[in-house]
Amino acid sequence: MSEHSPSPRTKLSLIIPVYNERATIRTLLDQVLALEISGVEKEILVVEGRSSDGTRDIVAEYEKRPGVRVIYEEAPRGKGAAVALGLKEITGDILLIQDGDLEYSVSDYPKLLTPLQDGRADVVFGSRVLDSPQHWQFRRFGGFERLYGLLVNLGGVCFTGLFNLLYGTKLSDGATMFKLFKTERLRGLVLKSRGFDYDWEMSAKLAKKGCRFAEVPVLYRARSRAEGKKIRFWRDGWRVFAAIVRYRFTD
Repeated sequence: MSEHSPSPRTKLSLIIPVYNERATIRTLLDQVLALEISGVEKEILVVEGRSSDGTRDIVAEYEKRPGVRVIYEEAPRGKGAAVALGLKEITGDILLIQDGDLEYSVSDYPKLLTPLQDGRADVVFGSRVLDSPQHWQFRRFGGFERLYGLLVNLGGVCFTGLFNLLYGTKLSDGATMFKLFKTERLRGLVLKSRGFDYDWEMSAKLAKKGCRFAEVPVLYRARSRAEGKKIRFWRDGWRVFAAIVRYRFTD
């Protein structure tokens, strides 16, 4: 390559699993589409899970926008199933899985991409704990919701600690939504989890492959169950625990 040749562009594939996110999905998609990152081309794949609140109609409005594709599921099968479906379709160099809510900021994309573009990591986690004055207590709700927030906060701490112990990593926030991957390291990866345990399965299998993990601090605004939060500690916690332990010893 000559000194005047343009640098190769990075293609960023985004999988956005969406189910009943009418209140936020339009804003989220507008933010993702508006974000320009130097040297980066975006490929947006929305997997719509047969929402019952009108989300599907909103997503359909974006179907013909440049760089956007939509896959419509016939029935809601879980976030892990939506991601597994999206993995078969992406063509980018880097994968980012983005929720359809506004808990995380798309303005953090550039710094999340940097360790991957620089070749310093194969996987990047956006940590809500690093540089945060709240540390691990980033869900602080009032009333009865306070107990829910405490349980989910503690679950993140315990599951991250268990993951570090079993896989030899040094993560501060293994439960973060913001996870980016070099897609070349995802080749041959078969996801079996169908719920929120899917990303622990991905992390486990990539850690066992010797992938290099990095973390960068990100912004986070927790939403409550009334605002649409779907994680249920008493249901999903056991699945996460099982996935962390199971995939340490099996594939």
